[in-house]
Amino acid sequence: MTDIKKVVVLGTGVLGSQIAFQTAYSGFHVTAYDINDTVIAAAKERFAGLVETYKNEVAGAADGKAEAALGNLSYATDLADATADADLVIEAVPEVLDLKRSIYTTLGQVAPAKTIFATNSSTLLPSDMAEATGRPDRFLALHFANRVWSSNTAEVMGTAQTSSDIFDTVVEFASEIGMVPIPIHKEKAGYVLNSLLVPFLNAALDLAAGDYAAPADVDKTWRIGTGSPLGPFQIYDIVGLNTPYNILVNGGPHEKELAAWLKSNYIDEGKLGVAAGEGFYKYG
Repeated sequence: MTDIKKVVVLGTGVLGSQIAFQTAYSGFHVTAYDINDTVIAAAKERFAGLVETYKNEVAGAADGKAEAALGNLSYATDLADATADADLVIEAVPEVLDLKRSIYTTLGQVAPAKTIFATNSSTLLPSDMAEATGRPDRFLALHFANRVWSSNTAEVMGTAQTSSDIFDTVVEFASEIGMVPIPIHKEKAGYVLNSLLVPFLNAALDLAAGDYAAPADVDKTWRIGTGSPLGPFQIYDIVGLNTPYNILVNGGPHEKELAAWLKSNYIDEGKLGVAAGEGFYKYG
């Protein structure tokens, strides 16, 4: 059993909200932090939706446990207030390195010395942010898969500076919130999950952007040919298109071309995925 009691999740987007809710569902006090009240109001709607999702999909959640999770959640738009007594901060902000570094610089100044920092970054290396935290020995990556209540892996990856005790504590914490910890022995961009997933999704995007096949037909081919329940463009919609865009735009020339196609054909049209009601497919 870890000594972690109070958890702060920075960022209440699709995955940040899931991390916060799953942690609250597991009995921890969680503060959900975001930049303003408008964003927090949207997060509260996501949490209400997650109550219904858990009741429908998670064993035992329909007996009042999902609703009880809301009682473990509080909200903040001031970083110092949010982290005043935090044992663990999980950062889940967009995949923009300068943004993450800026947040960690501020976070390192306002959070107590005891606080562990963990990034949920999908592709960036924790060592790229470690010095900005001011406490590289208490900093590492804790990466969740989308739909955390069912795709419940938590990849734990430290840097050369991460304390082994902190690493072990976060591995144990991941178990305490119902995740299956995946310890990663040295840094690798993409960790395990995205080292497999990102090339797969990029290959699908290349087929659509190159006008070789329509997204729906790419998905159909994958589902029929492999027996998988979802095709790559369905996965894109679940993840949300902003995240892959931010990854692609920081890649090489071809990745930047794919990012531009994604932006002009979907993101600029407000087609951001399931959360927006439309992405490669329409919802609701």
